[in-house]
Amino acid sequence: MTERIWDKYLTERDKQVFAASGFGAMADWGKRPALIIIDVNYAFCDEEPKPILESIKKWRTSCGEDAWEAIPVLQKLIGVCRAKGIPVIYTTGIRRADNWDSGSWSWKSSRRGETPVAEVSNRDGNDIVDEIAPGPSDIVVRKQKPSGFAGTPLQSYLQLLGCDSLLVTGTTTSGCVRATVLDAFSQNFRLTVVEDGCFDRSQASHAINLCDMHAKYANVRPSGEVLDYLATLDDGMFDLPSGNGMTTRMAAE
Repeated sequence: MTERIWDKYLTERDKQVFAASGFGAMADWGKRPALIIIDVNYAFCDEEPKPILESIKKWRTSCGEDAWEAIPVLQKLIGVCRAKGIPVIYTTGIRRADNWDSGSWSWKSSRRGETPVAEVSNRDGNDIVDEIAPGPSDIVVRKQKPSGFAGTPLQSYLQLLGCDSLLVTGTTTSGCVRATVLDAFSQNFRLTVVEDGCFDRSQASHAINLCDMHAKYANVRPSGEVLDYLATLDDGMFDLPSGNGMTTRMAAE
């Protein structure tokens, strides 16, 4: 991979600094990974592919068509991981009906006072899109802040599973993906960010945050390489939830 998505945003000085400093070296893959899918819900994707400037009229946090370009990538990764018995973990949001617990989320958006979309739509923005809906043996983690680790049982679940690494996908690259990567890095998990399995509402933020994560915290690799890696792993390494008694839509919380 000679040309990276972020190269066009870097100055010549930036490129020289990265080369001279040693950042961006390839780390080893983990031996016991989990696939994590961050916030691929209707609030970030809309119900169907639409140009982002149209989509955000309804879903103000939408990433538009870029979200739907990542869905087929996620479907492949999910299918392979389920077939091999590798944990598939989703994150999505949760909020009180009166939105009191939005807390600091309300400080930086001029549209924070709008009528919730759920009141005019048959979709809850926190519902994971049907195209990649959780299965009975998958795990769903509900969160209120960017990182999948902040105030959630995610780390304890990974410990229970015996995971040493995460394959990170979802949205937004500059927000919840990056926050989750930094927290996982701080707990010494090995990390791979799936480049074409992540998306953002800002193309520049997407590219530069991939660059920064690859430089310091994670390997940023295309899904084809990740699928090749998954093929090398043994089947049935994990003691996954049985799924008994769980519905397809609401797997485990």
